[in-house]
Amino acid sequence: MKMKTLIRTLIIMTVLMVAASFYYLPYYVTKPGDAHELSPIVKVEEGYDSKGELMLTTVRMGKANIFAYIVASLSKYEHIYPVDEIRSPHETDEEYNIRQLQLMADSQNNAIEVAYKKAGKPYEFHYKGIYVLGIYPSMPAEDVLKAGDRITKIDDQAFQSSKEFISYVEGKKSGDQVAITFKRNGKTETAEVPLQEFPDMKDKVGLGITLTDDKEIITNPKVKLKTEDIGGPSAGLMFSLEIFDQLTKGDLTKGHDIAGTGTISEDGTVGRIGGIEQKVVAADKAGAEYFLAPDETITKEMKKEYPDLESNYKGAVRTAKDIDTNMKIIPVKSFDEAIDFLQTLKAKKS
Repeated sequence: MKMKTLIRTLIIMTVLMVAASFYYLPYYVTKPGDAHELSPIVKVEEGYDSKGELMLTTVRMGKANIFAYIVASLSKYEHIYPVDEIRSPHETDEEYNIRQLQLMADSQNNAIEVAYKKAGKPYEFHYKGIYVLGIYPSMPAEDVLKAGDRITKIDDQAFQSSKEFISYVEGKKSGDQVAITFKRNGKTETAEVPLQEFPDMKDKVGLGITLTDDKEIITNPKVKLKTEDIGGPSAGLMFSLEIFDQLTKGDLTKGHDIAGTGTISEDGTVGRIGGIEQKVVAADKAGAEYFLAPDETITKEMKKEYPDLESNYKGAVRTAKDIDTNMKIIPVKSFDEAIDFLQTLKAKKS
């Protein structure tokens, strides 16, 4: 009888544990990810090779079940974030994932533009349309569009930027109908959609979408980036450096293993990213000798609103000291600063 009771108890506990693992809390957990060598990811046609490696760094993130929440709360370099600090208001999981992938695509375009411009190589943009990132609930677009759709025309007019698109829509009034042409899964569709005031912006009318420009960069020589499993814009700096390294003679790495992070804008400015501490940990585990960290400016206004806010560079230095790594943290504000630093490196002895 005692054995039956024990077995029944174990079965119940097992079922409860399995059920708990599938029950997600309204939190995300982040932890150190990996450092990925960029030479297999970035391929410039007939590009030059390097003896060392440039590496992008990642943060692993997922929804928290009770077990992940407990582990993260006890781990120094695992962090817990409420859902509303990760996702935008009204944003679904699917819309969040699509937004991250589009941010990665934008980051790639910026990185390619910056690198080709610096290398003096030709490039041009082909505008593809308005990319739908998300849909506002209870707005007209909710019944027609989905995140990931590409709007190519409105009222049979094509646009060359999202600014032109927004300006056209803002010239209408609530209740006006517009004909939109859009692509979904390779198919072109059309629909009549009424415009409506936004619930939280009574003086503004629209379809009810969040959007961005969808454009393709055409280069000579050609370049391909394989980033299917990576989202977000934080690899922009490292992409631009790897592309430039393959485009030009010489070897930026000088035989060293160099990791880093940071967004990249069209003018080469390096921007702040999230998870700097976790990326430093990932780079150290991968054996990187140097880590390029954004050294963005923290204004007095920002400091007043967020007293504990520090630049990514300071956070990286603090983490490097805490984990007692020999990896050197290098502050960078721009693509040119990163190039200048790499050009000061001495060739690594074999």
